Amino acid sequence: MPTEHDFSEHGLRLDLHLPEGAAPLGTPPPVVVFVHGGGWRAGSRDVFVPTMRDEPSPFARIAAAGVAVASVDYRLSGDAVFPAQEDDVHAALDWLRAHADRLGVDTSRVVLWGESAGATLAALVALAPDSGVRGLIDWYGPSDLEALAAALGQSDDPTTREAGWLGHAVSADAERARAASPRHRVRPGAPPALIAHGLADAAVPPSQGELFAASLAGVGAEVELTLVPGAGHLWQGDVDREALLDAAIAFCVRVLG
Repeated sequence: MPTEHDFSEHGLRLDLHLPEGAAPLGTPPPVVVFVHGGGWRAGSRDVFVPTMRDEPSPFARIAAAGVAVASVDYRLSGDAVFPAQEDDVHAALDWLRAHADRLGVDTSRVVLWGESAGATLAALVALAPDSGVRGLIDWYGPSDLEALAAALGQSDDPTTREAGWLGHAVSADAERARAASPRHRVRPGAPPALIAHGLADAAVPPSQGELFAASLAGVGAEVELTLVPGAGHLWQGDVDREALLDAAIAFCVRVLG
């Protein structure tokens, strides 16, 4: 069972899942910081991906590979707008590092892993110059809010998930929309990234993953892009979710080993 920990003055918590028994990647184990999705306005740290509810859970599967998992809260857009959510993920990472000895984890070896809106947050934090993380896993996250809004015909719509996060329609403040877009944070020396996106994703088109991967490759970063035929958002459809999870865990083991 995971242990719960407070990490923020805003009442935010994280669940820490630790490996049991032998730790093939060393003792103390490295850490995946997992950031849930939900359009920045919903979601829970208890849920990895809504379509992946089989047992053992993905959290347990990652821990069984010798990697601790910290699944973190962040303030939802009904309570605060960007950059509060990015700040919250930074705060969780800082808290884990400050308490690593007590928790029994190695926070010099961290992968940030997010899905959907959580992937955007994970990417923003991973691309910070001082993030110190070993890798990023981005499952179907928005990477360029302006391009996304244009593709969906929603640039001037103040009711979208992205507008709710920003506090205004995407077109109302282009500079702020770019600040919230990982594609515009790409830098030389960015950590290795695994980006996976469904080709049938109507909520966040696969062009978002392609744009992000191309931008990372353009600065010489190590990036692997997996485009999944027939997969909708949240890996909906006839999708080999086990294979996607296995590939992501293998990426973690490689960059954290």
